[in-house]
Amino acid sequence: MDLRQIQLGLSAEHPCSYLAEQSERLVFTMPDQPMSAELYQQLMHYNFRRTGQQLYRPYCSDCQACQAVRISAQQFQTRPSQRKLLKKAQKADWHYRVIHCNDEMQYFALYQQYIAVKHAGGVMDPADAEHLQSMFHCDWLQVLVLEQYLGQQLVGVMILDQLPDGLSAVYSFYQPDSTLALGKLAILAALDYLSSQAPSYLYLGYYISACQKMAYKDDFGPQQRLIAGNWQSFD
Repeated sequence: MDLRQIQLGLSAEHPCSYLAEQSERLVFTMPDQPMSAELYQQLMHYNFRRTGQQLYRPYCSDCQACQAVRISAQQFQTRPSQRKLLKKAQKADWHYRVIHCNDEMQYFALYQQYIAVKHAGGVMDPADAEHLQSMFHCDWLQVLVLEQYLGQQLVGVMILDQLPDGLSAVYSFYQPDSTLALGKLAILAALDYLSSQAPSYLYLGYYISACQKMAYKDDFGPQQRLIAGNWQSFD
């Protein structure tokens, strides 16, 4: 399918989820049109992300703060703090596996815990089962799950889209009271998983320099950010 044939819709303006006193608007793909992982790959170079069966990107008239981030698994270099975290995790019998999901509702209790603590009082609270299911379901794309364990206990889940040149992180949730930085460990695990494959990227969604919630993405490098339509490198 030619990119020029894709039908797009435009949302109304609403308060920005990341920057106070800013409004946001989204462009999104209309339903019931042919899509594929290859087409998604192309659209990612135009700052699109997936939600359910559809793709979207920010379309804000006064702001270009949302920059897609990707990391080459083969070029990634761990920092001292990350190596320290991995040592601590391994002593606690932390490990991960990447699987195909057959029953996303097995993760709902963990998702509820995460939302209740990390997003208390926000638009995602209380946790919604349909929203969780929508992140796992996509008819035209292979969706994988990175599970984190401490011993035999499941403590973290990262939903990943399989792309021709790597993986795109859709969402990550984990045991909110863990003494380990499970969000960072999920990224390190995904990069480790990709490192033995053909040259590939881990796409981490949007980075916004003025948003403290996204500051952790800056710790993984070298990385590339999509700025004004071009991937620019940052150490």
